[in-house]
Amino acid sequence: MAAAGGSEFLVDAAIYLGATTVAVPIFKKLKLGTILGFLAAGVLFGPHALGLLSSGDGVSQIAELGVVLFLFVIGLELSAPRLWSLKRTIFGLGLLQMLVTGTCIGFAFETFGWLPRGPAFIAGFALACSSTAFALSLLEERGELNTPFGTKAFSVLLFQDIAVIPLLAAIPFVARGQSGEEGASMDPLVIVQAIGALILLILVGRFLLNRYFRLVAVSGSREAFTAAALFVVAATALLLAEAGLSMALGAFLAGVLLAESSFKHQIEADIEPFRELLLGLFFIGVGMQLDLGVMLANWWIVLLGAAALIIFKGGVLYLLVRMFGSKHTEALKVGGVLSQGGEFGFVVFSLGVGRGIFDNEFATISSSVITLSMVATPLIMMALSRVRTKTSVPTPDAPEDEEGEVLVVGYGRVGQIVTQILRGSKVSVTAIDNDPVRIETARAFGAKVFYGDGTDMHLLVGAGATRANAVVFAIDDAKVVAPAVAALRERCPKVKIIVSAYDRLHEMELMDEEIDIIIRETFESAVLMAKRTLGFLGLSDGMIGEIEAEFRDRDRDRLMAQKAGDHHSGQERLDEPFHARTKHKKAEKHERREELVPEDA
Repeated sequence: MAAAGGSEFLVDAAIYLGATTVAVPIFKKLKLGTILGFLAAGVLFGPHALGLLSSGDGVSQIAELGVVLFLFVIGLELSAPRLWSLKRTIFGLGLLQMLVTGTCIGFAFETFGWLPRGPAFIAGFALACSSTAFALSLLEERGELNTPFGTKAFSVLLFQDIAVIPLLAAIPFVARGQSGEEGASMDPLVIVQAIGALILLILVGRFLLNRYFRLVAVSGSREAFTAAALFVVAATALLLAEAGLSMALGAFLAGVLLAESSFKHQIEADIEPFRELLLGLFFIGVGMQLDLGVMLANWWIVLLGAAALIIFKGGVLYLLVRMFGSKHTEALKVGGVLSQGGEFGFVVFSLGVGRGIFDNEFATISSSVITLSMVATPLIMMALSRVRTKTSVPTPDAPEDEEGEVLVVGYGRVGQIVTQILRGSKVSVTAIDNDPVRIETARAFGAKVFYGDGTDMHLLVGAGATRANAVVFAIDDAKVVAPAVAALRERCPKVKIIVSAYDRLHEMELMDEEIDIIIRETFESAVLMAKRTLGFLGLSDGMIGEIEAEFRDRDRDRLMAQKAGDHHSGQERLDEPFHARTKHKKAEKHERREELVPEDA
């Protein structure tokens, strides 16, 4: 779409954003996923349909940052304990799936003369990858992510995410070979530069990154922390790009190096909006490159290709999962949910066209095959929905000797005590706090505490709110608790929520929210102090218990009346003696009166 001067960028931006707000909600409503929504928007508004956007080249470099951020977040999720707990399925089942599927498809492309050897195997391994976003969102929507087959599917996807890094890194070398620059790929200086960049990145990540984020976090500026996260991604991507490697590889390694950092969840939450928007922009660009004329002219190839991909990938996965000891139903579902092509296929074919290893027709047909296989996946899972999955398994991160999982938001006076008791009770506890000094001290004692804004829903989800049995809010800032609780309840309707209220007014405010338990911060300690004082004054435990119960009833009645608008309710009863105490006084008077009566009266 033509536009004068600098306004062209604004026109394109408006169309991109408008297309996103129209197409994505429709596809999400149809449970087809946001990726297909972005692709549909690109096809519809691109040069081969309505023509509102004439070319995807203008945004391709910006959109590629979406892929970089995506891989950075994948790296953040690859902590050592998680990898170790799933090592057999990740590096056994996942590796075999990629090798068998990618090699067979690549061999077919070369054998039938569709591609030379190098590009053939790049394309084969690209099609061997499934859609991480698509498959995981399907499993989460259906509540099957933590079932046995869901865990195996996740493990395969995890290995595919790892395998994509060398696949992307191989594209420039294959491109040099195709253009007759074989010697360039073996230049010793290039290899030395690449190894040096990797070593430098690992050293910086190991010894400086965590300190850098701690320094920024101490400033208390959320904007500065977000800028720091984006800077790290951009700098690491640029470092490896200058060394002749993939930008995505640099971002991925930076994520892995920060996977054990106390700042990982806040980093992920800050990057999430940029990642989603830029990745969406990338998929819109991919959709714009899909030539509808080529698709329609080769519709039978697209249809047969999608069917062949689904049947072959699903069949390979079924056989491999059975080899790893799973039953028929589990293997069938793993094959079904991972039978589609993935978003990395779009990435590889788009980059391949840019590097000259694929022509536009082949990339368009291949991307169309992936798109059609994605559309078919929800239908396949609906057909398999009658195959019931048996018992759920614990989430991979939870040790076997721990019972339940709790997220504690706020690691101050209250949060620390709650966490200590839960840890001693063999409960898996993750805590969130915004004081980097306090976090560093807590982690030195073995506590699993992460830096971040505990009211940010992206961060809470990343920290495990969606799989937690309970979430405890122990935040000192009273005004931010109610909105955070409301957002959490909307996202996680079944989770138990326990909240520490700052004072009486705060408790009345929280009563409007769907909270399971509200504990007024000073109330319980004050009641305990009063009970101990009454004990020193000689009252019996039974008497003290009756007084406590009556006081709690009075306070609850007064709180409910004040919540209803009667702010002075119950004032007249503040000095009224408790019934238990009055009854005791009467009994004492009666005993003294009996003592004064002579025995012979």
